[in-house]
Amino acid sequence: MKGEPVPKFLSESWLEQAKAIREEYQGQGGTPPHQIRMNLVITDVPDDVSAGPIDAHMDTSSGDMEMDLGHLENPELTVTLDYDTAEAILVEGNPQAGMQAFMAGKIKVQGDMTKLMAMQQGAPDPTAQQVAAKIKEITD
Repeated sequence: MKGEPVPKFLSESWLEQAKAIREEYQGQGGTPPHQIRMNLVITDVPDDVSAGPIDAHMDTSSGDMEMDLGHLENPELTVTLDYDTAEAILVEGNPQAGMQAFMAGKIKVQGDMTKLMAMQQGAPDPTAQQVAAKIKEITD
């Protein structure tokens, strides 16, 4: 991958590479400490990434962390946040950015907020940390 441009967060190329990284590690980590079925609506997306908001989801109900485009039917919660905040939380692993954005009204939560709060608890799995580090490496 040397010499190739680094893809922007949530671009088609980024999504493909991030999915390949997660698949490489699938089943190797511990079970996520909390089960959650969450839809994401990511707003203020740069034009060179998407023409409008991006619908995505996170689902740990299978025992693995699954993230992809599109929305789940019957999610436990839906979180709406801007692109920069999503990148800070999901790529940079910066929970403070999420808390600050929430307190400033930049994050809207519909549904079971206790599920979101529970996700913040506990130490991350070492395999999940490796996946996060690799995804950060591929992100512009």
